Amino acid sequence: MKKILLSLIFLYSISSLLIGQTQAGLQKDILISTGTSNVDLVYKVNGRDGRLYQSYIGAKLGNLLSLNQIRDAGHLAYATFGTDNLFEPAIRMTHNDGNPSLELKYVSHNVEKPNANITITHILLKDPEYPVEVTLNIKSFSAEDVIEQWVEIVQKEAKPLTIYNYASSMLHFDASKYWLTQFHGDWAEEMKMQENELTSGIKILDTKLGTRAHMYQTPVFFLSLNEKSDENNGELIAGTLGWSGNFQFLFEVDEKNSLRVISGINPFASEYTLQPGKVFKTPSFIFTYSNQGKGLASRNLHHWATSYGILDGNGPRMLLLNNWETTYFKFDEPKLNGLLDDTKKMGLDVFLLDDGWFANKYPRNDDKAGLGDWQENKTKLPDGLGYLVKEADKRGVKFGIWIEPEMVNPKSELYESHPDWILKLPNRPEHYYRNQLVLDLTNPKVQEFVYNTVDGMLTKNPGIAFIKWDCNRMMTNAYSVYLKDKQSQLYIDYVNNLYNVLDRLRQKYPHLPIMLCSGGGGRVDYGALRYFTDFWASDDTDPLERIYIQWGYSYFFPSVSVCNHITSWGKQSLKFKTDVAMMGKMGYDIPVNELTEKELKFSQDAIANYKRLSDIIWHGDLYRLASPYEGNRAVLMYVNSAKNKAVLFAYTLNARYGESFNRIRLQGLDPAKTYKIQEINVPTEGKHTGGSESGKTYSGDYLMKIGLNAGSSTALTSNVFEITE
Repeated sequence: MKKILLSLIFLYSISSLLIGQTQAGLQKDILISTGTSNVDLVYKVNGRDGRLYQSYIGAKLGNLLSLNQIRDAGHLAYATFGTDNLFEPAIRMTHNDGNPSLELKYVSHNVEKPNANITITHILLKDPEYPVEVTLNIKSFSAEDVIEQWVEIVQKEAKPLTIYNYASSMLHFDASKYWLTQFHGDWAEEMKMQENELTSGIKILDTKLGTRAHMYQTPVFFLSLNEKSDENNGELIAGTLGWSGNFQFLFEVDEKNSLRVISGINPFASEYTLQPGKVFKTPSFIFTYSNQGKGLASRNLHHWATSYGILDGNGPRMLLLNNWETTYFKFDEPKLNGLLDDTKKMGLDVFLLDDGWFANKYPRNDDKAGLGDWQENKTKLPDGLGYLVKEADKRGVKFGIWIEPEMVNPKSELYESHPDWILKLPNRPEHYYRNQLVLDLTNPKVQEFVYNTVDGMLTKNPGIAFIKWDCNRMMTNAYSVYLKDKQSQLYIDYVNNLYNVLDRLRQKYPHLPIMLCSGGGGRVDYGALRYFTDFWASDDTDPLERIYIQWGYSYFFPSVSVCNHITSWGKQSLKFKTDVAMMGKMGYDIPVNELTEKELKFSQDAIANYKRLSDIIWHGDLYRLASPYEGNRAVLMYVNSAKNKAVLFAYTLNARYGESFNRIRLQGLDPAKTYKIQEINVPTEGKHTGGSESGKTYSGDYLMKIGLNAGSSTALTSNVFEITE
């Protein structure tokens, strides 16, 4: 503590000295280091022009002072528009006198140290002619090698001004080649991975969908430098944006083959009026640097996310049974009581009642009516949700509920009472997606309605232990009656006000588990996940497809956050479905009463295995060993921090005639330890499909250098191995 205090006093003294230098006119260059344990991100203030430049990003440097010997100061850290910048700007605005330019000069910087692991550097820049200030904020997580960047813009002019671009981050790279890995898709086909070389010009990854914004492009990427990276080799950054609305990643390669990466809210159709004295704060761009391939980058992000990015990321999770594929909209209290019995019988923790439980004037018997009318349907639930909570409690399980509070059906009492609460264009026909429209969360009355919907339900039924929060459509034909002449602020204000509602709910219910869902994986980001405990990865639960989907998410999100359910999708065996779901946060959405005696026993045993090993799967280090994108199998493993326990998953996707798979070399173990291999989730007839490995012992050195026979030569089969010191 004494060392930290002395460091803060020293940094404060240096900062004060630098401010004095700035006021007197800069003479010397100033280096500002914002690194982590293994990464340096260094800025340089050019003493001749007073501008801030990015001087270095990469592996930790032994001596930062050597950067002073480089003549070129680097690349402008936060490039402006309207003066001498010839490329894409990070920020663009028009002052209230009509001047469309901005110049930013260094004023000062200061450093906060909230704890031993976190350092926050604030760099203040100011226009020398206009009272506009921009603060670059760099938050470094030392142990995780993760950096967050965001920007705060404040103007003190007499009248409002307009900002058109407002990036969270601008990073610069100088390499011989650049390889971009992106993830795209649609409903039920999320997280398709694609890699291409960046060449001269601009490449943009973005979305303009407003809400359910990640439907086609997920706000994540890998950028490899010089050569393509693989799991264990290559220099790269892994980046993502903590924002649940329109995003943009812009990659520009210039005539000198330098690359600038601009990340933040998509500025398309979103110019923003900034009032005098008000602060415009961007969302965080979150990234990690690795010179040991994508595997290390993923583990860095996972470590960061469980501690800082996901609500209660280091805590336990409950396993649930969902009724959707068993009942769809057709259920009553006796049917639900039977499903509560099934939840207990399976050894699960929570029964989740999905869509269809609400609305009376326009009952929710399909997806065409009822959204917005959040009272229990008296025909289906005459005794209300409270009765089901008590029935669940009698059986020693918990009760959870599905809601979609941001949406409304035109066929609803809410729509009839408050047509001005809905986003829809004047003088245009309404455009429906899934027979619904979006509520206008820019309106304080709507914010209060959404908050009261959730809070009222939880206040009336305090035993509700789990929520699934859905959001099933994007914005189209969007217009806010409340915003009047500020329609271009809709996309930004909507998300910020959604966060305001979630902030209020989390203040009152800080640890209530809530699953983030958006028509599947349409809203998966670290802006939302600070309020949610996990997310629904996709409505596609076919286990073959889920291997690819879950593999994609694993690059950026830890397994504790990825909900995977065993369902009726797919023709594969129950074992294969179970083994695939066990790769993340496992759950069930099947008619339990249709399971055979053997299937029920297998599932009960698998759940017991999963509960016993879940801490390793959720919080262990992930090693992807064989990619489904590169062959006919997928193999991955989780290893705990003590390296005395691991779980290995092997999936055979296809097997061509005569094809055999090589031994798979494991990773992350202690070479000096001896490990026992035990196959689990073995069918009740006792057949070990994992060959002759089960029951054997090997040294960690052997397993990592020679490997293990994992998998079979039969398509759509799987094995799970428990590895114990």
